[in-house]
Amino acid sequence: MSLRRHFTGGLALIAGAALLTGCATGAAPEGSGDVADAPKITFLYSPYADYAPFFLAEEKGYFDDAGVDVELISKSGSSGETYQQVSTGSITAGGATWGAGLFNATEAGASLSVIASVSRIPEEGKNPAPLMASEQSGITDAKDLKGKKIGIPGDGGFGIYSVNLALESVGLSLDDVELVNLTPGDIPPALANGSVDASWTIEPISSAITDKQLGHELLDVSYQAGVELGALAFNTEYVEKYPEAVTAFTAAYLRAVQELEAGGWDDPASQAIIAEYTELPVETLASIGLTVQDPEGAIDWSDVERQEQFFRDRDTLEFEGASSIKDIFRADILADAVAQADAAGTADTDAK
Repeated sequence: MSLRRHFTGGLALIAGAALLTGCATGAAPEGSGDVADAPKITFLYSPYADYAPFFLAEEKGYFDDAGVDVELISKSGSSGETYQQVSTGSITAGGATWGAGLFNATEAGASLSVIASVSRIPEEGKNPAPLMASEQSGITDAKDLKGKKIGIPGDGGFGIYSVNLALESVGLSLDDVELVNLTPGDIPPALANGSVDASWTIEPISSAITDKQLGHELLDVSYQAGVELGALAFNTEYVEKYPEAVTAFTAAYLRAVQELEAGGWDDPASQAIIAEYTELPVETLASIGLTVQDPEGAIDWSDVERQEQFFRDRDTLEFEGASSIKDIFRADILADAVAQADAAGTADTDAK
């Protein structure tokens, strides 16, 4: 398969991406209202199945159908780096987890607009981000993690929040364990050599850990069922100048979400696209735990508030009181995008 605009290499490409945005910040001309006049949208994503709708929207031509020019750029950095790049206009948009970085950036006045939900943990089924114990630890009950070493990917994002939920579900807290910072790539060897007793993990790493018998899951998905995982964020100046382009982009994304929800995961053509972007065999994609996307991009704000409170309790927020996160949510753009996506979906159905 030849992906038409599939860039890799992570944040090393950011400098060049600033040129591709057409100077999405103050130097960009005011929009005419025509989507075709908007500068190219550069979108920063992680090469995980969470971003499958964006891959399909690009490769199946949904962005083209919507009249929006899009460049997908693979990243290797953290959510905090994504928000930094989007807020400065080096990248037009990106997907990243809710966390201390977003809440802090919002309160600091960063040029960020939240448009839609990108992913959440499923209510049931296989856990896409499980807490796993090392086979060497001998731990089979999460209650036995008290006093043990647990790997997390830092103190300000979804990983530590997920571990907190897991521990709370068995009557423990983060104060009952020793936290060890691990990058996703460090998790398998740390479990293998016993330097941690357990770790937060993410697919497809968690399935690989199971297959290699390095570790095992301790809990089912219920402790974090329905948790909001990712948000679609745009540079605010771009949104204000080119709202029609942002709406068209979001509608194309939702069109792909609705296609996947209607059975698209079983479509060989879609599987091949997702496998190419994630660099995973189709067989692996069919077996791993997957996050879910809301067909209307809806955000569970009560869950977002719970996550914010968690980071406040951890003293990782740099401001007092509640954040103004909902003030940067463009509900108007999402509503228009849903209407456009529904219209495109109806046209797709009529054409079959």
